[in-house]
Amino acid sequence: MSNTGRIRVGIGGWNYEPWRETFYPPQIGKKDELDYASRKVTAIEINSTFYRLQKAEVFARWRDATPDEFMFSVKAPRFIAQRKALADAGPHVQRFLDSGVTELGRKLGPILWQLEPKHVFDADDLRAFLELLPPDVGSLQLRHALEVRHASFACEEFLSIARARNVSVVLEDDETYPGFADATGDFIYARLRRSVTTEVTGYPPAEIDRWAQRACLWARGDEPDDLPRVEKISSAAKGKPRDVFIYFINGAKERAPAAAMALIDRLR
Repeated sequence: MSNTGRIRVGIGGWNYEPWRETFYPPQIGKKDELDYASRKVTAIEINSTFYRLQKAEVFARWRDATPDEFMFSVKAPRFIAQRKALADAGPHVQRFLDSGVTELGRKLGPILWQLEPKHVFDADDLRAFLELLPPDVGSLQLRHALEVRHASFACEEFLSIARARNVSVVLEDDETYPGFADATGDFIYARLRRSVTTEVTGYPPAEIDRWAQRACLWARGDEPDDLPRVEKISSAAKGKPRDVFIYFINGAKERAPAAAMALIDRLR
């Protein structure tokens, strides 16, 4: 058994017009963008699934266009994750899982469930919702990441509910929404949203270095002590290797590929 988890670093989507100037070479056509991007970063968070269901053949095409070790995170549909009563989402969760997402096979990384910013913590409703998220589909293991953006979630009860279902709470590095780095699942999911246009790599080099250090700590099973938390770091929680997914999302999005590649370079 490895004493460290796998660290993957990526971007949100691959079709973004400003990237034609800052990322893609002129000779790369739009139909080849995924092929190119998946060889520069090690993971991509699919955003189109947030707005509409995709067909099985689309997922299969994405799977076949990427390297063997590449991995996708999939953003779950907003008609599921951004409803008022999450506990009522059962049939819709099943419809999403039946839509073809499992065609990604072993390239399927975490499924991201992003609640709306105004969604307030309701223990019973959330507990019922997480019970709807299956740990597997057939022989394919599923991993679930939950992104919350209301301050009411910054409590120990929420963390306990997430841990009981092995759901990883997303760490959001953002100026607008609260973020906390308490580990609740067997993997780490971070979305970094502070990129600025004035930095070629989005984040300053010193910050890229710090995120590389944090990623290595997480992968070893430790937890960094320089990020916002709800609970104190427990020594009992250390030592178990975790896979780590870090995405550069929004902020100065035109800088996201450079930021991801810079972090990948530091990790090497």
